[in-house]
Amino acid sequence: MRNLAIQLMYVGTAYHGWQVQKNAVTVAETLEKALSTVVGHPVKCTGAGRTDAGVHAEAYLANFRTSSRIPCDRLPLAVNTRLPDDIVVVGAWEVPDSFNAIGSCLKKEYTYRIYNSRIRNAFYVDRAWFYPKHLDETVMQRAASHFVGTHDFAAVQSVGTPVQSTVRTVHYFDIERRGELIQCRVCANGFLYNMVRAMVGTCVYAAEGKFAADDVPAILDGRNRTAAGPTVPPGGLYMTHLWYDTPPLGEIAPVR
Repeated sequence: MRNLAIQLMYVGTAYHGWQVQKNAVTVAETLEKALSTVVGHPVKCTGAGRTDAGVHAEAYLANFRTSSRIPCDRLPLAVNTRLPDDIVVVGAWEVPDSFNAIGSCLKKEYTYRIYNSRIRNAFYVDRAWFYPKHLDETVMQRAASHFVGTHDFAAVQSVGTPVQSTVRTVHYFDIERRGELIQCRVCANGFLYNMVRAMVGTCVYAAEGKFAADDVPAILDGRNRTAAGPTVPPGGLYMTHLWYDTPPLGEIAPVR
């Protein structure tokens, strides 16, 4: 059996997240059906993360095992003919048997996009959070900087999958405005359930003056979810980069 890693991108609007579920259409289920048709046997994919309903991925990695000898350079074209237009496989590699798309991942980057304008933009529907009240990105960045480092992130974790520890290391949290679009890029060694969306919501609350940007350390220390900002909508969230040290994989970046 070969262990194959595939890079894909998807628009998550029509799907109930990545993970296979009994009564909802998901990205993994749709991908596994297409792969099974190509390789001629049932396939089970392991994904780099459990993106929620409505969340997108510009760069995503999954791995699966197959007895098929189809060359890696032919796999993307073969699978894409069997996938809907909103899921695209862009590359495939044979990886060591021990490789696991989530367990072997060193760090991940998510990007959250806010369309900050008085008038909404039809082309950003379900692609960015429309927020009509002006946000000061400098205040948001000041709040974001307090998340960087190794902390207990229980204050920005929604109730969900139980975890052994709520401690994570955030490598950077950069907020940048480009015209009316605010991009919030956060990279960490792992993320808790809804962590990125709650972190962005906390930065928005700081920009609104509901608490000071420099209150974030105390919010984290308090470990109280209700003290932080809201969980912002899923449509603005994208998985954008992944890092591995397993040859031939390295940085998994969006295809432009």
